[in-house]
Amino acid sequence: MAKILVVDDEQVLVKGIKFNLEHEGYQVETGYDGEQAVEMAREGGFDLIILDLMMPKVDGLQACMRIREFSNVPVIMLTAKGEDSDKIMGFECGADDYITKPFNILELKARVRALLRRAGAAEKEKKRSDSELVLGHIRLDTGERSAWKDGKIVELTAKEFDLMELLMRNPGRVYSRENLLNVVWGYEYIGDYRTVDVHVRRLREKLELDPANPEYIRTKWGVGYYLSSHGEEREK
Repeated sequence: MAKILVVDDEQVLVKGIKFNLEHEGYQVETGYDGEQAVEMAREGGFDLIILDLMMPKVDGLQACMRIREFSNVPVIMLTAKGEDSDKIMGFECGADDYITKPFNILELKARVRALLRRAGAAEKEKKRSDSELVLGHIRLDTGERSAWKDGKIVELTAKEFDLMELLMRNPGRVYSRENLLNVVWGYEYIGDYRTVDVHVRRLREKLELDPANPEYIRTKWGVGYYLSSHGEEREK
């Protein structure tokens, strides 16, 4: 379950928020001034921070700006001020949401759920995009080790996938057959370079629209293989 930091100089309010959020299953830690907020946030591990605007030592705006220097954790700002100018200032300082005191605890819990949901979706999308390699109609998901051609999944062997991933991570770089044996198969050349040729041919058959005239998995004659990053004129 998510870990939440609640910081407000009103200790009774903090205890009430902590009680209600823990009842929802969240892990909650508390602080009572802006300096504590920054120090605790810097230690890391929080999925969301609830931060009061008006606090001693360092106010919520300053604390939020300092937290934003090292973290993108979602922040809900609490304030007794309901003016639009205060809300705008809070957003400009890095707050993700704003709730005016006094508030209904059900509203706060709903906002917490919504922010955590959005943050989780964003992180999932980031991980997905980080693990995806896309070139034209070809897509690899290195996390799931799956491949697609024109939106349809294609079955690749482990070495076919490793070879294609290497080429897609280094578009335009020409690899000799010996290089590919060393990198993909993990040993110095002992036998036949045709091992590489066979795997390249199979990749073309599985991923190219016209395997006889490949658009992406290219040959540099007399040198080796490379991946065209923009689909050059097809080989003759």
